[in-house]
Amino acid sequence: MRIVSLLLLVLASGLLQGCFPVVAVGVGAGVMMAQDRRTSGAYIDDEAIENKAVGIVDKQYKNTVHVNVTSFNRNVLISGEVPSETVKTAIGKLVFGVENVRNVSNELAISGSSSLTSRSSDSLITSDVKLRFMGDKRFNANHVKVVTENSTVFLMGIVKRAEADAATEVASTTGGVQHVVKLFEYLD
Repeated sequence: MRIVSLLLLVLASGLLQGCFPVVAVGVGAGVMMAQDRRTSGAYIDDEAIENKAVGIVDKQYKNTVHVNVTSFNRNVLISGEVPSETVKTAIGKLVFGVENVRNVSNELAISGSSSLTSRSSDSLITSDVKLRFMGDKRFNANHVKVVTENSTVFLMGIVKRAEADAATEVASTTGGVQHVVKLFEYLD
């Protein structure tokens, strides 16, 4: 019923000249949010956490680090590369200080920034894992967030243990994956 209402809204929005792309994006986000196990507040907080944290890190470290920030249910994964343990620790503290952050998994590597080739490979791995998730009927692919850094796949989400095990199995058997790190919240 809810999806039918959303589809009617999309069709009706066609009458509003110039507004269709904005409404379509909003409806798409609404459908994703409806399937998500996070509350709508947590979903919105996650977006804000990511934006604020990236802004703080960029302001502090400019182009001297390669840092990705991913938030899921207010639990934050920091991945990428930094030049020293001191910088890694400092970035972890900065991100933990962002409003609404509950936990930080600081997975920054001490090394030079990854190459464009490495980042492209990581993007391909993430896409492959997500595609394989969609074909697996043991869990809903929308319940698991996938982040890949240096061929290590990080899995985040709110899942049952059986779903976590299935997602981990799929990810670990995907070509190019060196290691899988589970950062799940469990329902059981």
